[in-house]
Amino acid sequence: MRTSENTSGTGRIERVEVLTEERAGAVRELLAAAARADGREAVSEAGRLRVRPASPRAGVRHLVQSVDGAVVGYAQLEGERPGTVELTVAPAERGRGLGGELVDAVLAEGEGGLDFWAHGGLPAARHLAEVHGAVLVRELRQMRRTAAAPDAVPVPAGVELRTFEPGRDEAAWLALNALAFAHHPEQGSWTEQDLAERIAEPWFDPKGFFLAERDGRLVGFHWTKTQPDGLGEVYVVGVDPAEQGNGLGRALTAVGLRHLLLDRGLSTVMLYVDADNAAAVRVYERLGFTVHEVDLMYRWEPSGAR
Repeated sequence: MRTSENTSGTGRIERVEVLTEERAGAVRELLAAAARADGREAVSEAGRLRVRPASPRAGVRHLVQSVDGAVVGYAQLEGERPGTVELTVAPAERGRGLGGELVDAVLAEGEGGLDFWAHGGLPAARHLAEVHGAVLVRELRQMRRTAAAPDAVPVPAGVELRTFEPGRDEAAWLALNALAFAHHPEQGSWTEQDLAERIAEPWFDPKGFFLAERDGRLVGFHWTKTQPDGLGEVYVVGVDPAEQGNGLGRALTAVGLRHLLLDRGLSTVMLYVDADNAAAVRVYERLGFTVHEVDLMYRWEPSGAR
């Protein structure tokens, strides 16, 4: 484990690769307070799963900001060239320049450039990005629907549906996920640990994790999620590239939506989709989804790399 500190200004910033039990608890409390104040999470689900004591992940660094011993800011940095960053400051401590100090500390880690997420596109986050010369490179839309359940859609000939079986399907699902999302660095790079962490979460329900098989081989899936607040989610839909264009994705999407709206009795379903994925956006719009909010990614590069 490596640790470094920055004690300039009003905040003390500690950089660690492994969080202690105490620090992990304080960071989780900070993230919860920020979510209540902002109406959305400042750190993604994947990032929140990494806020755990004695659970290091390769390439993940934590920057914990404190004032008089109390945790007031947090940043998580993953990967390099460019690294990906998510951060927030305690709502009660905002407006004191702590966010700028935290960003400066993160920039000192990003020799090969950094991608900053601004979840919800909050004005303060956008302002910080502009001040530090970062440029908008990605828009991730959260879309929602409250319409009635869609009609059932038949699966292509030769394809059969069933649900995920823990202990049996992990390896095959990871292989298909990597194939289906080879173009998507976040989803396509999932590991056994990433999958195991989700399966261990209280929300996981194999009855809502649908698999499509052709001749015993996995060719598609729709993993649904019911969030603690009762919001349904199209968590991830993937199809083998060899099956694309035959209606399997549409059939799997309908199966998952019907499960959430009819079997689970939910009223609202959400999903995430990149704004530049015009084909997917059109599909979801036809299913009754509309944009609820957006997450923005800003890229910062060292001055010598611009």
